[in-house]
This record gives sequence, C-alpha cells and structure tokens, in this order.
Amino acid sequence: MSSPIVSAEALSRHLGEWIVIDCRHNLQDVEAGRRAYGESHIPGAIFFHLDQDLSGPAGGEQGRHPLPPIERWVETLERAGVGSGRMVVAYDDRESLFAARLWWMLRWVGHEPAAVLDGGWARWCEEKHPVSTERPSPRRTVFHPHEQRGAWVDTATVLEHLHDPALLLVDARAADRFRGENETLDPVGGHIPGARNRPFRDNLQEDGRFKPAERLKAEFEALLAGMAPDRVVHQCGSGVTACHNLLAMEYAGLRGGRLYPGSWSAWCANPARPVAVGSP
Repeated sequence: MSSPIVSAEALSRHLGEWIVIDCRHNLQDVEAGRRAYGESHIPGAIFFHLDQDLSGPAGGEQGRHPLPPIERWVETLERAGVGSGRMVVAYDDRESLFAARLWWMLRWVGHEPAAVLDGGWARWCEEKHPVSTERPSPRRTVFHPHEQRGAWVDTATVLEHLHDPALLLVDARAADRFRGENETLDPVGGHIPGARNRPFRDNLQEDGRFKPAERLKAEFEALLAGMAPDRVVHQCGSGVTACHNLLAMEYAGLRGGRLYPGSWSAWCANPARPVAVGSP
C-alpha cells in the first residue's frame, strides 16, 4: 500500500489479512469509544484507547495527550500482534482524527505499512460491510522499532524558533479556538504567535471522507506559501488533530512535516510564554 488512506471496499477485501484497530473516542465521554466497540466493530478489529494506549500520562507541561514512552508504545503494538511489514488500518467514527493519531504513531516508530479508513466506521456501515461483536485474541509479536527522531519537536524547540521564518507552525484547531474564542478544553484561549490556522475538518468532504489528493495539495501549498513541507510543524490542542493535517499532507504528496505533541495544552501551561489572539 502506498496511500495512507484506504476505502472501506479495499479493507473489506483484506479482512483477516490486515490488522484493524478501532480508535473511536469522545473527548467529553472518554469511555464512549470502548462501549461502541463492545456493541459492534469491524470483524477482527482490536480496540485502542486514546488516553490509555495512544497517550502517556497527562498534565502540566506534558499537555493533555503526550506521547507515551516509546517502550510502552512498542509493548502495546506487540500485544496487538503488529509486526514488521504487516499492514495496519486504523478507523474511528467518521472524521479520522483519532485514527490519524495512531497512523502517525506507527510512522514515529518506523512502521510504514499503515493507513486510515476513509470515512471511518460510518462509511463502513453505510456500505453495509460485515460487523462483529467478537473480541479477537491477537498473537503476540516482537516489534522492532526504528524511531524517527526528527518526527516531532518539543516545547523548547518551538520557543527557540518562534520567530524563525524558516519554520512554520500550522494549528489544526477550529478557527474560533485559534482566535481565542469558545475555549472549553484548555485554561487559556489563543494560539502560538506566528502560527497559521488549518482546521482539520477542512481536509474532509461533507460525507466525512478526505478531499481528493490533488485538491488537498493545492490547498496546503497555498497555506505554506512556498515553505517546504519538512519545515512545517503541526500542532493543535493536544497533539491529536494535528496528525490529521500530517496525514492529509502525506496523502497529497507533501511529506516531511513534524508534530508538536504537547501543542497548545503544553504551550499555555506556562503563563510566561507568549499568546496571540484573533486572526493573524
């Protein structure tokens, strides 16, 4: 597979061959995804929880969804049966924001055969593909990570390059939160000075599937205004929806961006750091 996006029809042809991971989650009801998985899921799918499997301990300068220690992440993958060369497809309800986090975390440890189900669970059901309530028992594997050390940056790096024209911050939050309005998740509203706003939902069509790759490429190239993709650092509220923009850029052929996992939740934890509000 060369594309990081797969259709429901393509996944249906490879059930039992590809590893499928259910990432459904609700930030306001953190057990909603697990309950939904128990009620019905794609046959053979394993459930990963955003807070317990795709994040480390939250709080303070770590932000709300920090990366787990790499050793813990490798252990999670081994328990799920993920091995070198085995295709992994992640899905969530519809918009792929949590599935994109898993996709990026696989790339972080050097696992290239990974993709996101376009349109998620909603699309799978709309096309009337099979569903199941059976919980699989994957065979444990040995996973050999190849950590991509340049795949992410920390708060100190963002602060050091805050006024560096050779680095571009792209914020995936909704426009109102970017402007500092209607902030409900973090104690401070606003954005990192110099950041540009690209709400992750701008990557999607009305049906929840991704826009065509050529359209995404044109939109991101307009946003980047000549900046090379590998000079872009993606952030959001807590390092989750930023992965959606990374996924969309890769789908568009614009590979090389980095993630700021702590994102706004880590940045605003220290009141000494500058904050911008309104439109840039």
